[in-house]
Amino acid sequence: MKTAFISLLLLLVGSLSLGQKKADQKEWKQLFNGKDLKGWDVKIRGYELNENFGNTFRVEDGKIVTRYDAYDEFKQRYGHLFYKDNFSYYRVAVEYRFVGEQPKGGEGWAKRNSGIMVHGQTAASMGKNQDFPISIEVQLLGGLDKGERTTCNLCTPGTNVVIDGKLVTQHCINSKSQTYNGDQWVRAEVLVLGDSLIQHFVNGEMVLDYQKPQVGGGTVSGFDPTQKPDGKLLAEGSISLQSESHPVEFRKVEILDLKGCMDPKATNFKSYYVKADNSLCTYRKKRKSE
Repeated sequence: MKTAFISLLLLLVGSLSLGQKKADQKEWKQLFNGKDLKGWDVKIRGYELNENFGNTFRVEDGKIVTRYDAYDEFKQRYGHLFYKDNFSYYRVAVEYRFVGEQPKGGEGWAKRNSGIMVHGQTAASMGKNQDFPISIEVQLLGGLDKGERTTCNLCTPGTNVVIDGKLVTQHCINSKSQTYNGDQWVRAEVLVLGDSLIQHFVNGEMVLDYQKPQVGGGTVSGFDPTQKPDGKLLAEGSISLQSESHPVEFRKVEILDLKGCMDPKATNFKSYYVKADNSLCTYRKKRKSE
């Protein structure tokens, strides 16, 4: 009897441990399928939604890339590739690198420059001649083989943030990252917690953090004024990748949702969630004998 009891106890402990491991297993979702741009929308300044001028955004060798071989001159045709869904509490990560040279007419500041836009407006809500979505930009920069040039900086097209309790209206703020020269791959990751906190990471190291992302500032043109209610906190929004005139490649785009079922009794409970949405919970059906 004692042996049977111990066996049952070990079985229960093992089951609980297995359940805990399953709850702790982080389920990253791949936003890019490695084959095509299904699930993404293109918006390029001066063109209608999903008019992908010059095949600017395309898939090559299993990567999302920006290319400018059809451009005679760049002419400030800034572009953004939007994922179809909005998110609020999550971690998003990309692995990127810069290659090649800018087309004629690319601004000097845009050399080896791209970005991940978070908490942004939707692609459909952008004006035809709008340059950047109202959003928080995690600015991706490549080194210029001389001097320092940090990456995962903050830029604020039509937005402001709070740092150390003070509203910051400066357009760009540098991170404390290293400089990454050449065509090496870099992993950029962003932790976004609704309207409370955003943190930037480079190759696993946190390099910048700030609070209370909100609409404000004047560094966007061509927008619909109804899309810019200054002072409104940004609790959710779109995710998009930039085309700013320098060829860039993304071999991975993935997201870890941090909002979901937080009821431990549910089959889809995750212990790493930070925001509850128990309307998403699913439960094991009880047998008649239970």
